[in-house]
Amino acid sequence: MSRQEIIKIFGDRKIRSVWDDEAEIWYFSIVDVVAVLTESKDPLAYWRKLKQRLKAEGNETVTNCHGLKLRAADGKMRMTDVATAEQMFRVIQSIPSPKAEPFKMWMAKVAAERIDQMQDPELSIQQALADYRRLGYTEKWIARRLKSIDIRKDLTDEWKARGVEDEREYAKLTNTIYKAWAGMTAGEYKRFKGLRKQNLRDNMTNMELILSMLAEESTREISAATRPDSMIDHHKVAASGGSVARNARIEIEQKTGRKVISPLNASDTGALDVETGDMLPPPTFPTSK
Repeated sequence: MSRQEIIKIFGDRKIRSVWDDEAEIWYFSIVDVVAVLTESKDPLAYWRKLKQRLKAEGNETVTNCHGLKLRAADGKMRMTDVATAEQMFRVIQSIPSPKAEPFKMWMAKVAAERIDQMQDPELSIQQALADYRRLGYTEKWIARRLKSIDIRKDLTDEWKARGVEDEREYAKLTNTIYKAWAGMTAGEYKRFKGLRKQNLRDNMTNMELILSMLAEESTREISAATRPDSMIDHHKVAASGGSVARNARIEIEQKTGRKVISPLNASDTGALDVETGDMLPPPTFPTSK
């Protein structure tokens, strides 16, 4: 069974969703939906209380809800209550919210679009374009972000071909890559940018995205050439790939006098296109004799 976690956009809010290829069905994170509908400061607590009440009432929807591992705010994969569109419709009926009907329409649209995208993969790209544009990203940034998604998929395909299939191992290898090129793990990088639940790459500048792509593509190329067969070897390859981007970052910083690693995030969407950072000491260049 193949399941793919996908971030869907309702208005300007992100809903963690999972597409099950075999069953051809969507699962939506219930707590994310609760957060959108209720604007609660603690949507998880709200869902727990609602869940208890529905169970006490004998509501079979809650009993039949699935638990899937989704990426949490800290970047770790955690068990999360999810529901199909049909189940979610029933949960929404128990939540008084003026957004309930628009959200139901949105879910129905998401389900229909997925079937269309299976028949025409280009529609998936068009949907991603529309989502990023709606969130205010520039065209140049969007083009690089979409390319980074493609490169990331190529890397995970390479890992799968070498026998690495556990998403927890993907996260560890990714941290090795980040540590090598950026000097921080993904979690540390997110904290540096002041992020919690947000996707790190959705909050990178153009230059950060480019170096992240270089690190991952280098890792894929080295893996394909050396064919690592143990996790120790995979981490060595990941560190080697990350070091390629680290060397590029250091050279860029030396020649521009500016740091590449930036605290800018998606709240500064227009600024994510600006290739600037904190000033370093003025660079020195060899003088010609």
